[in-house]
Amino acid sequence: MTTEREKMATGAWYSCVDDELAALRAKAAHAVFTHNATHPDERGDIAPTLMSVLGGVGRDCRIEVQFHCAYGFNLHLSDLVYMNVGCTILDTARVTIGARTMFGPYVQIYTAQHHKDQQKRAAGLEIALPVTIGADVWIGGGAIIMPGVKIGDGAIVGAGSVVTRDVPAGVTVVGNPTRILS
Repeated sequence: MTTEREKMATGAWYSCVDDELAALRAKAAHAVFTHNATHPDERGDIAPTLMSVLGGVGRDCRIEVQFHCAYGFNLHLSDLVYMNVGCTILDTARVTIGARTMFGPYVQIYTAQHHKDQQKRAAGLEIALPVTIGADVWIGGGAIIMPGVKIGDGAIVGAGSVVTRDVPAGVTVVGNPTRILS
Protein backbone atom coordinates (compact mmCIF):
# COMPACT_ATOMS: atom_id res chain seq x y z
CA MET A 1 0.00 0.00 0.00
CA THR A 2 1.28 3.44 -0.89
CA THR A 3 0.89 6.08 1.80
CA GLU A 4 0.11 9.74 1.18
CA ARG A 5 3.61 10.59 2.44
CA GLU A 6 5.14 8.20 -0.12
CA LYS A 7 3.03 9.75 -2.87
CA MET A 8 4.12 13.23 -1.74
CA ALA A 9 7.79 12.18 -1.79
CA THR A 10 7.59 10.78 -5.32
CA GLY A 11 5.84 13.78 -6.88
CA ALA A 12 2.49 12.01 -7.32
CA TRP A 13 -0.89 13.49 -6.45
CA TYR A 14 -1.59 12.94 -2.75
CA SER A 15 -4.11 14.01 -0.12
CA CYS A 16 -2.79 16.54 2.38
CA VAL A 17 -5.67 15.63 4.74
CA ASP A 18 -3.88 12.58 6.10
CA ASP A 19 -3.15 11.63 9.72
CA GLU A 20 0.55 10.86 9.15
CA LEU A 21 1.13 14.14 7.32
CA ALA A 22 -0.82 16.04 9.98
CA ALA A 23 1.41 14.52 12.69
CA LEU A 24 4.55 15.53 10.78
CA ARG A 25 3.24 19.08 10.34
CA ALA A 26 2.47 19.21 14.08
CA LYS A 27 6.03 18.12 14.90
CA ALA A 28 7.41 20.85 12.63
CA ALA A 29 5.01 23.41 14.11
CA HIS A 30 6.33 22.62 17.59
CA ALA A 31 9.93 23.03 16.44
CA VAL A 32 9.13 26.28 14.63
CA PHE A 33 7.28 27.65 17.67
CA THR A 34 10.23 26.83 19.91
CA HIS A 35 12.68 28.47 17.49
CA ASN A 36 10.55 31.60 17.26
CA ALA A 37 9.89 31.81 21.03
CA THR A 38 13.39 31.11 22.34
CA HIS A 39 15.40 34.06 23.63
CA PRO A 40 18.13 35.02 21.10
CA ASP A 41 20.90 34.34 23.65
CA GLU A 42 19.65 30.77 24.03
CA ARG A 43 18.49 30.11 20.45
CA GLY A 44 21.73 30.67 18.58
CA ASP A 45 21.59 30.68 14.79
CA ILE A 46 18.97 27.91 14.66
CA ALA A 47 17.23 26.54 17.76
CA PRO A 48 18.11 22.89 18.45
CA THR A 49 14.46 21.79 18.17
CA LEU A 50 14.20 23.32 14.69
CA MET A 51 17.58 21.91 13.71
CA SER A 52 16.33 18.45 14.70
CA VAL A 53 13.51 18.45 12.12
CA LEU A 54 15.42 19.98 9.19
CA GLY A 55 16.60 17.69 6.40
CA GLY A 56 20.14 19.02 6.40
CA VAL A 57 22.00 22.10 7.59
CA GLY A 58 25.52 23.13 6.60
CA ARG A 59 27.87 25.12 8.80
CA ASP A 60 27.15 28.65 10.02
CA CYS A 61 23.56 28.94 8.74
CA ARG A 62 21.19 31.39 10.39
CA ILE A 63 17.40 31.54 10.41
CA GLU A 64 15.98 34.70 11.94
CA VAL A 65 12.58 34.74 13.64
CA GLN A 66 9.71 34.68 12.74
CA PHE A 67 10.21 31.62 10.57
CA HIS A 68 7.78 28.99 9.31
CA CYS A 69 8.12 25.67 7.50
CA ALA A 70 5.54 22.98 6.83
CA TYR A 71 7.56 19.81 7.51
CA GLY A 72 11.23 20.72 7.86
CA PHE A 73 12.59 17.35 6.73
CA ASN A 74 12.46 18.49 3.09
CA LEU A 75 14.54 21.62 3.76
CA HIS A 76 18.27 21.30 2.98
CA LEU A 77 20.65 24.23 3.60
CA SER A 78 24.25 24.35 2.40
CA ASP A 79 26.93 26.29 4.30
CA LEU A 80 26.44 29.94 5.26
CA VAL A 81 22.77 30.25 4.24
CA TYR A 82 21.07 33.29 5.78
CA MET A 83 17.30 33.78 6.10
CA ASN A 84 16.10 37.15 7.31
CA VAL A 85 12.94 37.69 9.38
CA GLY A 86 9.58 36.25 8.41
CA CYS A 87 10.62 33.63 5.86
CA THR A 88 8.07 30.90 5.04
CA ILE A 89 9.01 27.64 3.35
CA LEU A 90 6.17 25.25 2.57
CA ASP A 91 8.38 22.23 2.02
CA THR A 92 6.04 19.48 0.86
CA ALA A 93 8.79 18.66 -1.65
CA ARG A 94 12.54 19.01 -1.30
CA VAL A 95 13.87 22.56 -1.03
CA THR A 96 17.62 22.83 -1.58
CA ILE A 97 19.40 26.11 -0.88
CA GLY A 98 23.00 26.55 -2.00
CA ALA A 99 25.98 27.89 -0.08
CA ARG A 100 26.19 31.60 0.79
CA THR A 101 22.63 32.25 -0.39
CA MET A 102 20.82 35.10 1.37
CA PHE A 103 17.09 35.72 1.78
CA GLY A 104 15.64 39.14 2.51
CA PRO A 105 12.73 39.53 4.91
CA TYR A 106 9.48 37.65 4.23
CA VAL A 107 10.71 35.49 1.37
CA GLN A 108 8.24 32.68 0.64
CA ILE A 109 8.92 29.34 -1.05
CA TYR A 110 5.99 27.14 -2.06
CA THR A 111 6.36 23.57 -3.29
CA ALA A 112 2.71 22.44 -3.20
CA GLN A 113 0.40 22.92 -6.12
CA HIS A 114 -3.27 22.26 -5.44
CA HIS A 115 -5.45 20.41 -7.94
CA LYS A 116 -7.22 22.56 -10.54
CA ASP A 117 -10.37 20.44 -10.37
CA GLN A 118 -12.60 21.97 -7.69
CA GLN A 119 -13.81 18.65 -6.23
CA LYS A 120 -10.32 17.15 -6.10
CA ARG A 121 -8.98 20.35 -4.56
CA ALA A 122 -11.75 20.24 -1.92
CA ALA A 123 -10.66 16.65 -1.15
CA GLY A 124 -7.15 17.94 -0.37
CA LEU A 125 -5.38 16.71 -3.51
CA GLU A 126 -2.08 18.41 -4.25
CA ILE A 127 1.26 17.66 -5.86
CA ALA A 128 4.68 18.59 -4.51
CA LEU A 129 7.33 20.00 -6.87
CA PRO A 130 10.90 20.58 -5.62
CA VAL A 131 12.57 23.99 -5.50
CA THR A 132 16.32 24.30 -6.01
CA ILE A 133 18.22 27.51 -5.30
CA GLY A 134 21.88 27.61 -6.25
CA ALA A 135 24.91 29.01 -4.45
CA ASP A 136 25.55 32.73 -3.94
CA VAL A 137 21.94 33.69 -4.73
CA TRP A 138 20.35 36.83 -3.27
CA ILE A 139 16.57 36.80 -2.94
CA GLY A 140 15.09 40.20 -2.10
CA GLY A 141 12.49 40.81 0.56
CA GLY A 142 8.95 39.65 -0.10
CA ALA A 143 9.88 37.52 -3.11
CA ILE A 144 7.78 34.43 -3.77
CA ILE A 145 9.26 31.28 -5.32
CA MET A 146 6.64 29.00 -6.86
CA PRO A 147 6.63 25.16 -7.06
CA GLY A 148 9.17 23.43 -9.31
CA VAL A 149 11.44 26.46 -9.81
CA LYS A 150 15.23 26.24 -10.13
CA ILE A 151 17.35 29.36 -9.54
CA GLY A 152 20.90 29.23 -10.85
CA ASP A 153 24.11 30.12 -9.02
CA GLY A 154 24.77 33.82 -8.51
CA ALA A 155 21.28 34.94 -9.56
CA ILE A 156 19.48 37.86 -7.94
CA VAL A 157 15.71 37.93 -7.41
CA GLY A 158 14.41 41.47 -6.87
CA ALA A 159 12.30 42.36 -3.86
CA GLY A 160 8.63 41.58 -4.28
CA SER A 161 9.17 39.38 -7.34
CA VAL A 162 7.12 36.27 -8.07
CA VAL A 163 9.29 33.57 -9.63
CA THR A 164 7.11 31.22 -11.70
CA ARG A 165 9.81 29.61 -13.90
CA ASP A 166 13.50 28.76 -13.79
CA VAL A 167 16.09 31.54 -13.42
CA PRO A 168 19.43 31.12 -15.22
CA ALA A 169 22.71 31.48 -13.32
CA GLY A 170 24.10 34.97 -12.91
CA VAL A 171 21.06 36.99 -13.98
CA THR A 172 18.83 39.45 -12.14
CA VAL A 173 15.07 38.94 -12.35
CA VAL A 174 12.29 41.28 -11.19
CA GLY A 175 8.54 41.60 -11.39
CA ASN A 176 5.36 39.53 -11.27
CA PRO A 177 5.89 37.23 -13.00
CA THR A 178 9.63 37.75 -13.14
CA ARG A 179 11.48 38.85 -16.22
CA ILE A 180 15.24 39.06 -16.75
CA LEU A 181 16.59 42.51 -15.99
CA SER A 182 20.27 41.83 -16.70
